Amino acid sequence: MDFYGGPVHPSPPFNAPAARRLREALGMAPGHVAYGLAAQYGLRISAETVIAWERGIATPEERELTALAGVLWCAPGELLAAAATLREHRMTRDMTVDDLARQLGMTGAAYLRMEESGRWRGNEKQSAALCRALDLSAAQFLTATGRDEELAELLSSAVTTRWQAYVRPVAKLVPLDRALIQDVLEQLHTDYQALMVSTLSWSSTGQERSGSTGDAGRAFLSRVVEQFWRTAGV
Repeated sequence: MDFYGGPVHPSPPFNAPAARRLREALGMAPGHVAYGLAAQYGLRISAETVIAWERGIATPEERELTALAGVLWCAPGELLAAAATLREHRMTRDMTVDDLARQLGMTGAAYLRMEESGRWRGNEKQSAALCRALDLSAAQFLTATGRDEELAELLSSAVTTRWQAYVRPVAKLVPLDRALIQDVLEQLHTDYQALMVSTLSWSSTGQERSGSTGDAGRAFLSRVVEQFWRTAGV
């Protein structure tokens, strides 16, 4: 259980090679790390466990990772693989739930519910504050808040029908200037229509996409999203 009585979280995305590299750079043996974890943080971690972490056989829990970072003289983010979820981004920045919640203007319990569910419910002001606090790009924000699929569906509709109708829905999801979103959607629509005229490949993929089934449909959604971020310069 955590402070708010929620479920135990899965372990963070630990970067095992980085842990070994940082230890060796300090001239420390696994036993030295284990001693530091006990002496400085009161954690009973054996040298064998430290070795298992470095080999990717086991993964430190959140408290253990924070302590390990302290022993290795690094930031917790240096021991994490690429973050994807809100929790992973928060841990990368070495922030507590309450610290981040205060910056967003909400209670820790309210923020934690969103972090655990993977669905962001904050308003536009809070979304902007979240991006600043966690240094998220627009693309990272969409992934971390569980909105990738929703954006993909909106974009696929925008390029195949009337793009003007999707400026506002996309703007509600993506923390970008609305004028930029309008320009990007118009460009994507123009590019799609031109390509559809010159080849049947996108046309057939679009038909499969409309049925929302098959690898071709998923590939179409992925391409549209990638092109959106590329055109937006994000």
